[in-house]
Amino acid sequence: MAFPQTPLDVRTELQIGGVWTDVTADCYTRSPIGIECGRSEESARTNPSRASLEFNNRLGKYSPRNPMSPYYGLIGRNTPVQVSVLGGATYLRVTGGTTNTGATTPDAAALDITGDIDIRFDATLDLWTTPAGIQGTDLTGKWITTGGQRSWMFQQRNGRPYLEWSPDGTTTIGAHCATTPAVPPSRRMAWRATLDVNNGSGGWTATFYTAPTIAGPWTQLGDPVTGAGVTSIFNSTTPVAVGNATNLLYTKPLGQFHAMELRNGIAGTLVASPTFAGQTPGAPSITDSTGKVWTMNPQGSISNQQRIFSGAISSWPTRWDVSGKDVWVSVEASGTLRRLGQGTKALASTLRRRLPSYSPLAYWPCEEDDGATQAYSPITGVAPLAVTGWQFAQDDSLGGSAALPNVAPGATLRGRVPTTASTAWALCLPYRADGTPPAAEQEMLSWTTTGTIRRWRILMSSTSTHILGYDATGALALDSTILTGTNLWSAWWRLEFAAEQSGGNVSYTITWTKVGVSSGVPVSGSYAGTVGVVNQVDTSFGPGIPTLSIGHLAVFAADIVAAAYASADHGFTGETATTRMARLANEESRTVALSTYTDPANPSAALGPQRPADLLTLLQDCADADGGILYESKTDASLAYRDLRTLYNQTPRMTLSYTAEGEIGPPLEPVDDDQKSRNDVTVTRTAGSSARSVQETGPMSTAAPPNGIGVYDDSVTLNLHNDDQPPQIAGWRLHLGTWDEARYPSVRLMLHAAPHLIPAFLGLTVGDRIRLTNLPSWLPPGPVDLIVQGWSQVLDLYTWDVVLNCTPAGPWTVGVLDDPNLGRLDTDGCTLGAGVSSSATSMTLVSSPGPRWIDSAAFPSEFPFDVLIGGEQVRITAMSGTTLTQTATVVRSINGIVKAHSTGAAVALAQPLVLAL
Repeated sequence: MAFPQTPLDVRTELQIGGVWTDVTADCYTRSPIGIECGRSEESARTNPSRASLEFNNRLGKYSPRNPMSPYYGLIGRNTPVQVSVLGGATYLRVTGGTTNTGATTPDAAALDITGDIDIRFDATLDLWTTPAGIQGTDLTGKWITTGGQRSWMFQQRNGRPYLEWSPDGTTTIGAHCATTPAVPPSRRMAWRATLDVNNGSGGWTATFYTAPTIAGPWTQLGDPVTGAGVTSIFNSTTPVAVGNATNLLYTKPLGQFHAMELRNGIAGTLVASPTFAGQTPGAPSITDSTGKVWTMNPQGSISNQQRIFSGAISSWPTRWDVSGKDVWVSVEASGTLRRLGQGTKALASTLRRRLPSYSPLAYWPCEEDDGATQAYSPITGVAPLAVTGWQFAQDDSLGGSAALPNVAPGATLRGRVPTTASTAWALCLPYRADGTPPAAEQEMLSWTTTGTIRRWRILMSSTSTHILGYDATGALALDSTILTGTNLWSAWWRLEFAAEQSGGNVSYTITWTKVGVSSGVPVSGSYAGTVGVVNQVDTSFGPGIPTLSIGHLAVFAADIVAAAYASADHGFTGETATTRMARLANEESRTVALSTYTDPANPSAALGPQRPADLLTLLQDCADADGGILYESKTDASLAYRDLRTLYNQTPRMTLSYTAEGEIGPPLEPVDDDQKSRNDVTVTRTAGSSARSVQETGPMSTAAPPNGIGVYDDSVTLNLHNDDQPPQIAGWRLHLGTWDEARYPSVRLMLHAAPHLIPAFLGLTVGDRIRLTNLPSWLPPGPVDLIVQGWSQVLDLYTWDVVLNCTPAGPWTVGVLDDPNLGRLDTDGCTLGAGVSSSATSMTLVSSPGPRWIDSAAFPSEFPFDVLIGGEQVRITAMSGTTLTQTATVVRSINGIVKAHSTGAAVALAQPLVLAL
C-alpha cells in the first residue's frame, strides 16, 4: 500500500437487497470519511461506533422513498454499510452461510492418505463458536456423502475442534476435542488435528492443537481422544477443500483463511500447502508449494479488502444547494450498540423465557403487577388462572423470576388445562413459605385428571406429606403418607409430581427440589389403573399454611420438569460473565451476534441471578462485574467481549518510535492529573454484602498532601455470585485507581506518512497493548505501554489520520508464579542505608520492617533482578548479608537515568508481583 503518492483505495459498500454493493463511486471525496469506535479514554463504557459519509444524490438514488431510485424499497432505516481499505496481506475470503465457499484442489495420489494424517489451518473467523441450533461449521476436508466418498473432515462443533473420518467411505468415526480453545481478541488462530490410526494399543488416537498462526508454536489442546480398534481413512476421489469441508448443509465459516497444510503421517510429508497471503487479489486459482492447483469456489475469493467499519445507516437526510445542481445525502452510520440502546423493553425473567420452549400444556408465570386479579398464560388457548386471596408482585427473591404474589392462608387457584392424548404428565409449583410450618397437614396442591384417580391432593405439614387420590365417585382410592425428614418450607422449593402409564399400573413420583440444588428429594409409588390426562388445576390452600410465595405453575405432557426449570429457576446464578453473554446472544440471535474472548482455563467472574432488564443492560452488567470490555466489531455487525484476563501481560501489538518519521504524530501530550484516581473503593454485591479497600499510605493514599493526594472515593454495585467477590474486586479497582503514572490519553498515527504501520493498525483490537519507544529526554524514561480503548480515524484521498484513545497498561502487568520477573514479591519497605554517587556499584540496603532481600549465597539462581531508586532502574547482580541491613552489588542506569541518591531513598522492585483478580 504505497501512498500518499497514490490515492488511498477506500471502498464503501451497502447491503442492497441482501447483496453487498460497491457504492464507492457515489461516495464524495470532498468530505473525508470519519470513523469512531471503542470507548474514549475517559469512558467506562463503550459508545456506539460511528462513520460519517456523504453520497452524491443528484439522481435521487439515495432517497429511499423515491420510486425512480434503482434502490427503491431496498434501502432505508438500518441499511448495513461497511467501509474497507484495499491493501495489506491477501487471504482467502469465506462468506459463511451454507453456500459453496472456500477453495478446492482435485484429488491426486499424494492426497490419498489412508493411514496417519496431520491437518492444519490458519484462519481469522468472525465466529469461532457454533450459533444456536447449528450442528457444526465446516473448516477443511475431503468429504462427499454421495457415492460413498467420505475420507475426512475437520470441523468446529460447539466451539471445539472435531475430526471425523470414514474407513470405508460410508460409515464414520468421530473425535471431539473435550477442551474449548481460548479465542484471541484478534480472532486469528491456527488449529491442528492428528490421527494415529494404530496407537499400538489396539486402537486409534486423535490429538488436537492450537497455535497463534500456522507457523506455531503448537500447544496441545486437552487430552488425546482414543477409540477401540485400529482404523484407516478411505481413499476417496473427493477434492480437498479449505474454508469448506463437505457437501452437507453445515454452516460454512465467515472470515479469512490464511493457510492450510496437509501431511501424510503425523508431522510427515507435506502433500498440500495453500498459502493465501501474497497472492493476487481476485485470482481465480493459486498453486501451492507442492504443485497443487487450488481453485476458488463461487463464494470464495482471494482478497486484500480489510474492513475498518461495519454498521448501519438509520436515516437518509437529503440536502441540496440553492441551484439544485448539487444534491447530496450526509449520513452517519452507527454500530449495533446504537440500535440496542434505542429499545427499553426488558427481557422477561429466565423462567418466563425458558418454560414455553418446553411446550407445556398450561403455564401461568404469575408475574403480574400489584393490583392484578388473575394470572395470564402465555400458552395459546390456555385461559387465565382464576385466584382469590392473592396479592401480586410482593416477592422478588426467586432469582429466575420477576416479583411473584403472596398467597394468604385459605387462598384458591383454578385453571383449565387443555386435554391431549398422553400416557404421562407432570406438574410443578415453585413455592416459598414465610412463618411457622403447620403442625397439621394442609392442602398444598390439588388437580383433576381423566384417569382412574380423578382428583389428586397433596397435603403437607412440618414433618410429613400426604398424597390422596379420589376416584370418579369421590371415594378415596389412594392414601400415601410420606415422612420426609426434610425442612421443605424455609427456602424456594419446586414441588414436582409426575405420573406415567406402565402396563396396567400407573407409576408416580413426588419430588421436592430446592432451587439452586441439582438433585431433589423423590418418593415414588404406583397403583392399578389408567393415568389419564390433567384437565384442571384446582387448589384451596389450607387455612393453616403460612403465607406462601408461588409462581410459574406448569403442566407438561411428560416428566421434563427438571430439564425445564433447572438453572432458569435461580436465574442462572453462578454462571460466568462470558457464558451468560454467549447464552443471551444465542437466545437473542435475531437481535445481536456476539463473540467472547476468554480463556476457558481461567473463567470470567461468576454472576448473580439474571433479572428482567433490556438486553444491552444485561450484557453490560456482565462486563461490569467481570471488568472486561464490551465493544463493537469493526469487521461485522456484531458485538465482542474480551474478559479482564485477556488484558493481562500482553505482548504489544504495535510498537511506535517517537524518533521514527511519522510513527507518532503531534501532539503527544502526557497528562499527570487525578482524573482516574480512586483510593477509597467500595464494591457492593447486588442483594449482598459490601467490601471496602483503602490506600492509606504512599503517594496515592488518602492522606493529605504532601503525604498523599487526599480522599478520592468511589462505590459501585455489581451483580456478583457470592460475598467472597467484593473484597477481591475492591482491591483490584483500588490497584487501578492508585496507579501512579502519567496518562497518554491519545496517540496519533499519520498512516499516510508511515504506511508501514498500516498492517499493524488493521490488526489492532480494542483492549490491545501498544508500546511507545525513544521518547524525548524531557519525559520520564520509556518505554511506555498503553491499552488501546478505542480510536477515531479520518480518511480522504491522500491522508489517513488515526487517534488512539489509550490508558496506562502498567496496572495490567500481573504476577506469574515462578516467573523470574513477574513472580517476585517486594519487601514491606526498604531504603538506602547511605547515600551513593551516580556511579557507585555497591549500595547498603536497609529493610524495615522486613522481610529482608534474598542473598546470592543462598539463592544464586534468583539473580539478577531490578529495583527502582529515585526513578533510576538499578540491576542487583549480587547481595550479601543475612540481616535487615545488606550490601548489594549493582549495575547502574538500566533505564538511562544517571543520578546520585541520598540516605533514606526508597528502594522497591522495578516489577513487583501484582495479584491478578
